[in-house]
Amino acid sequence: MEKHKVLIVDDSAVVRKVLFELLSSDPEIEVVDTAVDPYDARDKIKEHRPDVLTLDIEMPKMDGITFLRNLMKLNPMPVVMLSTLTHKGADATLQALELGAVDFMPKPTMSQSDSALNMFQDELRQKVKMASASAKKIKFMRPAGEHVAKPTLTAPVAVNGSGVEVIAIGASTGGTEALRDVLEVLPANLPPIVVTQHIPASFSERFANRLNTQCALTVKQAEEGDILKPGHVYIAPGSHHLRVKKQANILSAVLDDREPVNRHKPSVEVMFDSLTDAGIVKAVSIMLTGMGDDGAVAMKRLNDHGYHTIAQDEQTSLVWGMPGMAVKHGGVQEVLALNKISERLVQLLSGK
Repeated sequence: MEKHKVLIVDDSAVVRKVLFELLSSDPEIEVVDTAVDPYDARDKIKEHRPDVLTLDIEMPKMDGITFLRNLMKLNPMPVVMLSTLTHKGADATLQALELGAVDFMPKPTMSQSDSALNMFQDELRQKVKMASASAKKIKFMRPAGEHVAKPTLTAPVAVNGSGVEVIAIGASTGGTEALRDVLEVLPANLPPIVVTQHIPASFSERFANRLNTQCALTVKQAEEGDILKPGHVYIAPGSHHLRVKKQANILSAVLDDREPVNRHKPSVEVMFDSLTDAGIVKAVSIMLTGMGDDGAVAMKRLNDHGYHTIAQDEQTSLVWGMPGMAVKHGGVQEVLALNKISERLVQLLSGK
């Protein structure tokens, strides 16, 4: 069995040791070396040719973002960022994802309980393996390590006549950038859009604010009782599930503090199921790239209810987990490349 080869890049000897032990104990992973800074990492990448890097954001000599930008231009490869759950860490992590990092993890702390450390270990191993498996897509999808904004699509004809009350989008791994690719080209006169993206609570508001600067639509983190307005996108906060409520033909946001569903909070399944629970007559649901199966069974229920369902295709998905499972369950009417989803959505809202 060929192992996933990992290079750990972190200036902290303690963190390097912890990550080495957590990853090396998996028989499918080989930690080929550790590096103390980007210059050290550059030499060891040439020496060991790892499949994936774990990369600290804050390091001496050269910060992780600068190193990542150079790496994705010269030698694109899968990178899992290790980030602090601070405002500064959140901004840097979102920038790293824009530059082509596959995923991120909060840095482990010495104060974590054994159970929390075990959960961290399981998630880190899973993300490293997933990142390693995505190597070919990294080179295909992000050849320059930079994002180029695209022109906004022409507004749909008679959008209010389409009958669509709400658009619901679910995403996970790779979804922050896939979501931007979809939203940034959409015109402003659309029905309200609700989004569940698996993201930590300390990141979600900054993620929404970042999207708001890049889209014609108004993007915000959903708040309890928000009236869902046309031309607006509501991102589930990382601390709560997002549900849609309908009363007297007015849609509003409900923040749900129940336990994680499908191991996630927020959960795509909770949001999708809320559409039929609310009595919405016509809706469009979209499943973007993501690891796991959250929302896949719920999407089948939406499809059975007569809503239009779209899944991102395998070739353009960083991880064809959630959309792939939705297809497997028979809940998807159309499977489309990422760059075709926005265009198709505008067509649907124009009655085509």
